[in-house]
Amino acid sequence: MIRWVLDASAVLALLRGEPGADIVGQAIVSSILSSVNASEVAAKLIALGASPEIATQTIAELACAIVDVDAALGLRAGAPYATTRHRGLSLGDRICLALAEREGVPALTADRAWAELAIGVDISLIR
Repeated sequence: MIRWVLDASAVLALLRGEPGADIVGQAIVSSILSSVNASEVAAKLIALGASPEIATQTIAELACAIVDVDAALGLRAGAPYATTRHRGLSLGDRICLALAEREGVPALTADRAWAELAIGVDISLIR
């Protein structure tokens, strides 16, 4: 049963042992991650020195499903652009929120800017 949609910041907190990692660690088995957010995690791991192969393997070993972004989800993520751009949300952020909205579950993130959003999606901060 899906209970959470993970933002890239939450996954990175888990992988890097940052504050909030314990919350993500408990939630991950009942979570999903979009393929766009998985790509963000891979890019960050590579930027921190991991090889592309290790980054891919690390993500593949996560205890959550990775969900492909189809046309409907991509278009759904574009809708809140005007109401979220002042908070600096990226495409990946909006994909995460659109997936959480579609699945009817909260988004789990480390991004405090999301706490002020009023877009009809439950948001839970890990720290």
